[in-house]
Amino acid sequence: MIQLSRPARFAAAVVVGACIVSLAGCATSRSGSVYTRDQARQEMTVRTGIIESVREVQLEGTKSGAGTFAGGAIGGVAGSNVGGGKGQIVGAILGAVAGAVAGNAIENSTTSKNGVEITVKLDNGNLIAIVQEADEVFHPGERVRVLSGRGETRVSH
Repeated sequence: MIQLSRPARFAAAVVVGACIVSLAGCATSRSGSVYTRDQARQEMTVRTGIIESVREVQLEGTKSGAGTFAGGAIGGVAGSNVGGGKGQIVGAILGAVAGAVAGNAIENSTTSKNGVEITVKLDNGNLIAIVQEADEVFHPGERVRVLSGRGETRVSH
């Protein structure tokens, strides 16, 4: 087991805490039911149609760099406690690289979400597809509303 010095443990704890706060701030919703503050009181165009198909998809996680930074910092601190002299330097570099790779993967996997691709045949005959978070259940044949405005489109019942 790697033993960290007291200052190294404190530095690692600060980095982890800062990165957790950063990751929480990066979490954004792609739900059809969640609006940003800027979307409030904004006009949206409403179209109606029938769902043709629904397909499960995966919405990739964020790539803010916070996970990479946190993993690299923690890995570097942990790696610097391996060996002595030049071995500590090599350990710190290898630890930082491995930690950065792991931190990036953790950030992506913890912020990814389940989504749905909803294909809708609009009343005017056009066929459109919208991807959004899978927080509402849609079925082929259902009548839905398609709301569009400011470059965003969502499907709702």
